[in-house]
Amino acid sequence: MNKTIDINCDLGEGGEFDADLMPLISSCNIACGGHFGDDESVVQAVRLAKLHQVHVGAHPSYPDTENFGRHSLELPAEDLKRHLHRQIDRVEKACKAENLPLHHIKPHGALYNDMRKQQTIADLILEVVTEREKELFLFTPPFINFTSELPKTISLWIEGFADRAYQNDLSLVSRKEKGAVLHDPLLISESVLSMIHNQQVLTLSGEKIKQTFDTICVHSDTPNALKILRLLRSKLVESGIKIGSKNEG
Repeated sequence: MNKTIDINCDLGEGGEFDADLMPLISSCNIACGGHFGDDESVVQAVRLAKLHQVHVGAHPSYPDTENFGRHSLELPAEDLKRHLHRQIDRVEKACKAENLPLHHIKPHGALYNDMRKQQTIADLILEVVTEREKELFLFTPPFINFTSELPKTISLWIEGFADRAYQNDLSLVSRKEKGAVLHDPLLISESVLSMIHNQQVLTLSGEKIKQTFDTICVHSDTPNALKILRLLRSKLVESGIKIGSKNEG
């Protein structure tokens, strides 16, 4: 049976290799002002995605450019929702100008991690996505629960990370710890193949945890990101795995 996996990358974050990375992926998550980015960078990223027929997603975060969105912030719920909608609006406006649909939303950094740690943050993010009033995919880590029922317009894609180490509960190892970010393209490719073929993740402690994924991320700011994606794409094709969205067959 042929397998299909979506490969995504966080782009529009000021990296110098976006134009090289975009043809290697099937979905992109565009920084939209919370941790990085402005109208110009978003438009450039959306146009690049259109050129390579890559699904466009918004990558909103806590409003914290100083710390690249990697610190949790305590904000009133309505204020945070307003910030997130403003960021997503920026990507959606650029998509409309290019006659592209907004495909998904993927929270960034601390906001993404807080979805697992804080029920209120998970519920708030779902509220924001639901309030967009359209069909969207929401990228989440494993084991996310929401207080309310998932609307029919929203589909969850469980995301795995090619270039990050995992704890036994499938939370990411803190970037402050040694071994949190993976660099070896061959080892990363072998790990991703296991994630797809065997539905399992090898954790930092050596445990093998069962988990299926809908999309796999390579961060654009990971050292060797371009080499990682080139080799990963080659290994996936060699293994008979199609790169793209599952809902597209």
